[in-house]
Amino acid sequence: MQYSMLGNTGLLVSRLCFGAMTFRQENAALAAVAKVRGKEADAMVGRALNAGINFFDTADVYSMGESGVMLGAALKSRRNG
Repeated sequence: MQYSMLGNTGLLVSRLCFGAMTFRQENAALAAVAKVRGKEADAMVGRALNAGINFFDTADVYSMGESGVMLGAALKSRRNG
């Protein structure tokens, strides 16, 4: 994986970013766009981390906040410390 400095922040991030816009939990109204649920989302995050990705994108408007909750849970289970 190639990495770059994020502006002048001192953060070294992967050049590829993993977007979690398609993650959702229960909100069926969002099923047209957000199709990735539960274990599949967790597995995708694991594969991204194994590939060296450390730059993840989510926003409070993605699946009405469900995307961020799911991404946080997937990352939390893999944190050291």
